[in-house]
Amino acid sequence: MYLSTVSRPVADSAEPGPRRRFALVSGNVVALGTVSLITDVSAEMVAAVLPLYLVLGLHLSPVAFGVLDGVHTGATALLRVVGGFAADRFRRRKLIAGIGYTLSAVAKLGLLLAGRSIPAIGAVIAVDRLGKGVRSAPRDALITLSTPPEALGRAFGVHRAMDSVGAFLGPLAAFAVLLVVGQSYDAVFVTSFCIAALAVVVLVLFVRERSPGEAVDRPDDPKVSVGEAFGLLRSGPARRLVLAAALLGLATIGDGFVYLLLQRRVDLGLRWFPLLAVGTSLAYLLLAAPLGVLADRIGRLPVVLGGYTALGATYLLLAGPVGGWPLVALTLTLYGVFYAATDGVLIALAGPVLPVRLRTTGIALVQTGQALAYLVSSVLFGLAWQAWGPENAIRAAAVAVASVLVGTLFLLASPSRPTTRKVPR
Repeated sequence: MYLSTVSRPVADSAEPGPRRRFALVSGNVVALGTVSLITDVSAEMVAAVLPLYLVLGLHLSPVAFGVLDGVHTGATALLRVVGGFAADRFRRRKLIAGIGYTLSAVAKLGLLLAGRSIPAIGAVIAVDRLGKGVRSAPRDALITLSTPPEALGRAFGVHRAMDSVGAFLGPLAAFAVLLVVGQSYDAVFVTSFCIAALAVVVLVLFVRERSPGEAVDRPDDPKVSVGEAFGLLRSGPARRLVLAAALLGLATIGDGFVYLLLQRRVDLGLRWFPLLAVGTSLAYLLLAAPLGVLADRIGRLPVVLGGYTALGATYLLLAGPVGGWPLVALTLTLYGVFYAATDGVLIALAGPVLPVRLRTTGIALVQTGQALAYLVSSVLFGLAWQAWGPENAIRAAAVAVASVLVGTLFLLASPSRPTTRKVPR
């Protein structure tokens, strides 16, 4: 039996026995999942109301919203590498992640001070995404270092499932706050801050800096240098992963655009708009762990490509003839499949390719490539919407997904490279 070392990393030792294969994930993964769950309740409360607040409340054009949406994910992308490098150099992954979570919590209060100023709102969103950029790679590195290589798909699936519980509850919480206090976005921002602060407390109390199997630092151990960190890009597998992640980012438009297009197609009342994210999160919640296990069994690359196929189908639905509630159900389900099949599985694919010493930096490079490409795609989609109209813009996005799938397959599973390895029975 032969398997790709790119799509399914294999441990050097013999295949694990049944007990290890079906072992539960580590306590550190559960603790990190809990932190992500609480943080996502906070983040999705804001994300659920932000498109309405900006487009309908402040009357932003599609291009301006695309720029802000790109800033939301991509403008601070390079700082992911800084955070990842600092975590590897000083081996303080928990500390760097904690700084990121704290920045995102403080940004929720910044939205109160920004008022209706678009530049101020953009700056606050950048700080929030700076926090996410700084924390993501150290958090994911802690997961990879707390999990055996053959179980990484399951570990990331469980973590992302817990994360998606928060994404599921966040819009519901925003909906509940707005139902109680009326159209008071400030109440949503304050509640979001309090929940984000709780996540920081859980991180400090329950997440371990070092997994039991990780070697203890010695005073004479050389620290990771800048040249060594960026030397990762001279490694073929790491370079191909970063390029593939950037390609995939170019095919991804923001959630806000997807939900605004869906709201236009079905003429959904504004009060119900935050609940669109709930549908996506429910599908993500139900499928993240099963798809993570499937990725460990059949290969991580096929699952990632399947997820982007679901994304392309989502875009086509938004431009197609189907309407009403069938469109809502199909779109949100496929969008949830996309996230469940790609979010954690891509990092699970990358983890074993990267050396432990540079694991956080490597993950940060992958995430940075994807985030910078996402910044470009958000601005381009906003321009396309304004120039061609929403239906033509989303059709162009579907074509981009198809092109990117071909490029990613070429980069990560090219038949010109020997990518097979026999698995001991």
